[in-house]
Amino acid sequence: MKNKLDQVAARCGEIILGKSHPIRLALACLLARGHLLIEDVPGVGKTTLAHALAVSLGLRFNRIQFTSDLLPGDILGVSIYEREKAAFTFMPGPVFAQVILADEVNRATPKTQSALLEAMEEHQVTVEGETRALPEPFFVIATQNPAHQVGTFPLPESQLDRFLMRISLGYPDAAAERELLAGVDRRRLVAAMTPTMTPEELLAAQAAVDAVHVSPALLDYVQALLGFSRSAPYFLAGLSPRAGLALVQSARAWALLEGRDYVVPEDVRAVMPYVVGHRVVGSDGGAGVVRHFDEVAIP
Repeated sequence: MKNKLDQVAARCGEIILGKSHPIRLALACLLARGHLLIEDVPGVGKTTLAHALAVSLGLRFNRIQFTSDLLPGDILGVSIYEREKAAFTFMPGPVFAQVILADEVNRATPKTQSALLEAMEEHQVTVEGETRALPEPFFVIATQNPAHQVGTFPLPESQLDRFLMRISLGYPDAAAERELLAGVDRRRLVAAMTPTMTPEELLAAQAAVDAVHVSPALLDYVQALLGFSRSAPYFLAGLSPRAGLALVQSARAWALLEGRDYVVPEDVRAVMPYVVGHRVVGSDGGAGVVRHFDEVAIP
């Protein structure tokens, strides 16, 4: 299984140059059955990464461009009256796919942003009183422009918490950028990609993540991290139990990517900045406080 996952990461790395670490984080997020928030400036490959992951895993992909006039029905779907049948027929919205790219999610109003909450948490949507299941696997990749850019609405804490990880791609290094400038259009490369894994293999990999062993000592370490966030003076509020579950599940996925069936503290350290970075705020109002977790000793 590790070989297959490495092939997926390598194939995406041929499209998104010089970003092997963010690609592995995105893959770990998907394996852990979470959702991913990518925050960065426009033009660094956020959309291309989402599309490349979907194609390499053989998953149905839909892109939703979030704008200020987007309505919840534009995402979930609506019922349309058909005169021939003398009845209403539900027309599914773009959320009914396996990989959803919520592009520039913070350009939509809070009401529209919240339309994704039930889908992300329950893998179902309720429209006009009827609940409809979403396909499996179901993975939301949301992109977000920096908050200082014009026309953005900050994501509320309740919605940020629905994302298992938040990452950024950043600018490529000089060598990768040169290859990018001299190469083929990335969109053409994505269009030419063939699946490396099947959806069934991905579901099996997700099940394998659940079977990765977490020792009592490792759980003690995660609890120490949670307790530290609640008692140290650096934070306005501590991490919730849901954040602890997210940390454990992400560490399991990272261990599987490393070819192990058990979690070590280094797995927790590897994913922690991306799992807790959007869940804690510094007592001084700043968000760059993840480094303080280094004070918690590894068992």
